[in-house]
Amino acid sequence: MAGLDVSNLSASYGGERVLGPLTLSLAPGQRVALVGRSGAGKSTLLSLLYDEAGPKTAFLPQELGLVDTLSVFHNVYMGQLDRHSIFYSLLNLLLPLRKPRQEVHAILETLGLADKLREPAGELSGGQRQRTAVARALYQQGDMLLADEPVSALDGPLARRVMDALTQDYPTSVIALHDVDLALAYSDRVIGIQDGHIALDEPSSRLTTADLQPLY
Repeated sequence: MAGLDVSNLSASYGGERVLGPLTLSLAPGQRVALVGRSGAGKSTLLSLLYDEAGPKTAFLPQELGLVDTLSVFHNVYMGQLDRHSIFYSLLNLLLPLRKPRQEVHAILETLGLADKLREPAGELSGGQRQRTAVARALYQQGDMLLADEPVSALDGPLARRVMDALTQDYPTSVIALHDVDLALAYSDRVIGIQDGHIALDEPSSRLTTADLQPLY
């Protein structure tokens, strides 16, 4: 199980510093919710953390990276593309093999997408596309998850269904969330980002939704 230690992380755009410098330590088995208003620096921080993380880290950015012309199966299968030979992957592209098809189907069933297995990603709704990207991250089976608003297009019950799956499969995670109730429910630590700096870093058990509202 992986953790992460980074120091003096910073980012600048057009000569203007937008993040940091930040120092952050993530212990193995720790679930961190990253909160703050849009533009605070959460997405930039996640990208920098991904650059520093090990090769077995799953990254779920807001830009989902789906291939619209490929089926949901093939988009999810890409989560393990680097684990197989080119020949094996080409076989799956032409005719999905039984084992990966069953594995992907099981994940899609968990996320309420099993009936979309063969559908092109370009024909999906926004929420279905988001769940397809989540399924890809789940299929990857990495040591740690970095996710940027993975349930922003989903309603309450479906959002919780997805968060259940993500936190069950990835005990070590940093997930940016706009919903403060979800942030508190699915983390043991909350980090609040404001103007590119850490404005709050506390165990979620000590916080209420009222404590987080000023960050938005």
